[in-house]
Amino acid sequence: MISANNVTLRLGKKALFEDVNIKFTEGNCYGLIGANGAGKSTFLKILAGKLEPSKGDITITAGQRLSVLEQDHYKYDECQVLDTVIMGNKRLYAIMKEKDALYAKEDFTEEDGMKASELEGEFALLNGWEAEADAETLLNGLGIETDLHYKYMNELTGSLKVKVLLAQALFGNPDILLLDEPTNHLDLEAIEWLEEFLIQFENTVIVVSHDRYFLNKVCTHIADIDYAKIQLYAGNYDFWYESSQLMIRQMKEANKKKEEKIKELQEFIQKFSANASKSKQATSRKKALEKIQLDEIRPSSRKYPYIDFKPNREIGNEVLTVSGITKTIDGVKVLDNLSFIVNREDKIAFVGPNTIATTTLFKILAGELEPDEGSYKWGVTTSQAYFPKDNSKEFQGDLTIVEWLSQFTEEDDMSYVRGFLGRMLFSGEDALKKVEVLSGGEKVRCLLSRMMISGANTMILDEPTNHLDMESITALNNGLIKFPGVALFASQDHQFVQTTANRIMEITDDGSLIDKLTTYDEYLESEAGAKKRQTFTAEEDDN
Repeated sequence: MISANNVTLRLGKKALFEDVNIKFTEGNCYGLIGANGAGKSTFLKILAGKLEPSKGDITITAGQRLSVLEQDHYKYDECQVLDTVIMGNKRLYAIMKEKDALYAKEDFTEEDGMKASELEGEFALLNGWEAEADAETLLNGLGIETDLHYKYMNELTGSLKVKVLLAQALFGNPDILLLDEPTNHLDLEAIEWLEEFLIQFENTVIVVSHDRYFLNKVCTHIADIDYAKIQLYAGNYDFWYESSQLMIRQMKEANKKKEEKIKELQEFIQKFSANASKSKQATSRKKALEKIQLDEIRPSSRKYPYIDFKPNREIGNEVLTVSGITKTIDGVKVLDNLSFIVNREDKIAFVGPNTIATTTLFKILAGELEPDEGSYKWGVTTSQAYFPKDNSKEFQGDLTIVEWLSQFTEEDDMSYVRGFLGRMLFSGEDALKKVEVLSGGEKVRCLLSRMMISGANTMILDEPTNHLDMESITALNNGLIKFPGVALFASQDHQFVQTTANRIMEITDDGSLIDKLTTYDEYLESEAGAKKRQTFTAEEDDN
């Protein structure tokens, strides 16, 4: 068990947390949610002992081991992948290194032998003999092939490093597991594996995530940060949302009844307070009036942007034709003779682990890359807006947000531009921030503002949900659902894909295409069924 006792954290005059008391118990998975800037990651750092609170303390049950998902992706660059995972259990790894050093000594003494014997005993208690096999199981489950296990971390791509650090956090069955955005940069198959792992995990988990589907799958409780307090709810994310909304409705209804009673008492007092025969009753009602207290209903600190893509022109029947596109990147063929036709009703989600292929295709369709072979043709009625996965080149220079967005419209009226920014939560002085200092989430909201102001009828979005908070993801989700144009997009947010897409495409590892007119959940079921059939056929062949 881990608990926060009267925890307060002040940043200057502002209290990020005020007298927080909460217990996280064994066997439960807690989703830590709250508005952007509410302090979710900060609270995890306090629980992990990486940040001291201004007041109060954190208590962990004696003898329990706490594991944290490391956020520094370069910390282990000089280490082998397998060693990095085993480092998740610091004591076990230290024993392994100390044993190796002892056995490597040329003048191995009797004292060294006794020390080695002690270490061997502790090593066995910590399941050291199974350590490498357990680490490999975690890596394979997250989609890291065996031939990468003995490479150094600096040889891996960023997304693979994330998976290794996640395996490190999960390694060795920790008693308390703290995960800050564990699904970021994971492919959907790895997320599905992690969901199953956490469902089966028997100890304490506290997780911050913006993935609503993920929270619904794994969480037994929701810890909601709002107004410097943390309120605990039993159930998953959807249950929290319904419960919190129901509580507000009940408080409003109770207040309405109290207000009616107050009005009734006030009218009686006003009418009969000067009447001698009714004075006692008036006095009694005054006392009753004083006892009535309205419930304080504070609006949530959460803020939802307003995302509404309105095309300037209705799209025609001919949207996009892709014919035999092939592309090789760094010697690897990522697209191989890709052909498909996009129809005017399509909202296509590109799924699967081959994210490099998807990004390459989107860049080609957006005119940023040329294919090695093949061609594509946009319909004459189409206009495209592109959301790149890597937006670092988009925000260079000394421009303010208003100046930056003004580049993409012919409107001279500054209030027109500010209107779009206001919808995206950049109001007042916020709109005058320099674009080079914006956070990841703010940059995404700027790019979505650009897409809205473009009036395009075809959207190409490469991982737009990365860096967004739950409220912004919900707003984008709703905006795309009601968008009357065509969308081609990739996202690791299961609920986002399921509720938006009516067609699923997967570019396989060999660069070919799977294309199905279906929902995402139906696609997953069909693919799972296909894999089971393949496995069954292979077993029959073996027999």
